[in-house]
Amino acid sequence: MRVLIAEHHHATYADLLRRAQPELEVRASDDPTELAQLAADCPLWLGQPDLLAPLLRKGLQPQWLQSTWAGITPLLVKGLPHDYRLTRAVGIFGQVMAEYVLTYMLAHERELLARLASQVERHWDSRLPHSLAGRRVLIVGTGDIGLSVAQFLAPFAIELLGVAREPRTLAPFVEVAGLADLGRLVAQADYVINLLPDTPATQDIYNAALFAQFKPSALFINAGRGVAVVDADLVAALREGHLAGAVIDVCRQEPLPARHPFWTAFGLLLTGHSSAPTQPSLMAQLFLDNLKRYQAGEALRGQVDFARGY
Repeated sequence: MRVLIAEHHHATYADLLRRAQPELEVRASDDPTELAQLAADCPLWLGQPDLLAPLLRKGLQPQWLQSTWAGITPLLVKGLPHDYRLTRAVGIFGQVMAEYVLTYMLAHERELLARLASQVERHWDSRLPHSLAGRRVLIVGTGDIGLSVAQFLAPFAIELLGVAREPRTLAPFVEVAGLADLGRLVAQADYVINLLPDTPATQDIYNAALFAQFKPSALFINAGRGVAVVDADLVAALREGHLAGAVIDVCRQEPLPARHPFWTAFGLLLTGHSSAPTQPSLMAQLFLDNLKRYQAGEALRGQVDFARGY
C-alpha cells in the first residue's frame, strides 16, 4: 500500500514507518512540486494540512488523509473536496500541552517575571508565593487535549470548570457548560485556558464584553486558535486591568507582524506557537494504529466531521 508523507520532517516519518511496517511503499517530500507528482497514485496521505491542501486544490485526492496537526483548518477551506476520510492528530498532545499550561500557571503564581525584574534591579524580592491549590481553572474546549490537560492539573487540588459545545458531565470537571455560559464561568475563574478549535462558532468570542467579565487577577492562556481572540480588545483589556495577564501561543497571523500590538502589550507574553509540537514517534504510532483500523473497516481515531469542522 502506498503512503504519501508530506512533512517538513518527512525523512523521520518515512524511517519510522518503514521500520515498523516494511511492506508499506512510502513516498515522502516537503516540496510542493514533488508532492504533486507523488500524490497521484497514493491512496493514503500523512502530513501537514498546509502542505496537503494545495494537492486537493489541484484535484488530487486520497481515500484517507491523516493530519499530523490537531488543527485541520487549511483542509476545510471552501471549495476543497470533502468526500474522503480525514483524521486529525489525537491522543498525542495531552501531556505536552499540560506541561505548557502548568509552566505558565506556576510562573504566574510564583511571579517569576517580576522576580526576574527584581534581580535585574538588584532588589531583594522576599514576597511570599501563592499556590495553585484551590484555584479555579476554566478550560474552554474539553475535547481530547482539554480533557488531558484537566487530568494532569487535577492532582494540584485545582477546581476544574469546562466549556464545550454542549453541557455534559465529565470527570474531573466540577462543571462543563455550553458556550452560552462562557461569560458566567470566566467571572469565576483564576485561569482561563482556551483550547477551542477554529469553527464559525468559536471565532471572535474573546471580545471586549467577555474580557470585562474576567476577574482582574485572572490569567488568560490561548493555546487553541488565534481567531478566537479579538486582538485589539485583549490589548485594551490588559491596559484597563480587566485581567492580570495573558500568555498567547497562537495568533491570527503567524509569524506575528512586527507592528502588531501584542509585541508591546502590557502583561502579555508570546510563546510563538510552541505549546504542543508534534512528536514524530507518537504520530507514527497513531497513524499505524489508524492504518490497522482502516484496513479492517473500523472507525478511525480522530475522524473529522466536515459539517462540524473537527
